[in-house]
Amino acid sequence: MNRRQTPLVSIILCTYNRAALLPAAVRSVQRQTVTDWELIIIDDGSTDGTERIVRRFISEDARIRYHYQPNAGLARARNEGMRRSVGAFLCFVDSDDELRRDHLSLRLEYLTLHPRTEFIHGGMKLIGPRSKHYVVDMTDTSRKIHLRRCHIGGTFFFRRSVRRHVRTFRPIPFGEDFDFYTRVARRCRTAKVAFPTYLYHLDSADRLCDIHTARLLK
Repeated sequence: MNRRQTPLVSIILCTYNRAALLPAAVRSVQRQTVTDWELIIIDDGSTDGTERIVRRFISEDARIRYHYQPNAGLARARNEGMRRSVGAFLCFVDSDDELRRDHLSLRLEYLTLHPRTEFIHGGMKLIGPRSKHYVVDMTDTSRKIHLRRCHIGGTFFFRRSVRRHVRTFRPIPFGEDFDFYTRVARRCRTAKVAFPTYLYHLDSADRLCDIHTARLLK
């Protein structure tokens, strides 16, 4: 892709001290069958050599961009990534997860076939112990629900038009993804897809979902 061209898809990857895991996430983007993309890496204050690793990728792939900011949390990092994006479609990948090769192609195909739908979510493969397949229900902390019933930000894929209605993630203590989806669903047509193209790793250390679940269960 010529850097002067506008990419079809902007992929936003936010990371914080995951230098060891980051390369797998980046390579999964590079393996996409759709090649017309930009990858915007927002480094949310890492101190573990993340920038050095990213610079190696940038030197070989002009589609990758990097921005460092003092640690401000996932919501603000995603907001910065969206602000810097220019693609007609936007999506995310967390630095400890990966995308299947057809992640972009299947989601683009769905939105092409459903032109009135602006936002899709869902479609993930859970990788890790079954004990982590369930998380605290943010609407009723006395029970747990399966992750497939949750709204996982990494599976979000949407037209740029969505940002006319909902521009940012709100930096709330828990449930940022659900909050964003709820606000989008009030204004835009949404749909849940089933193809498992988002590879959601459950065995990574310091997962935000695990940290918040532990807090809620105290």
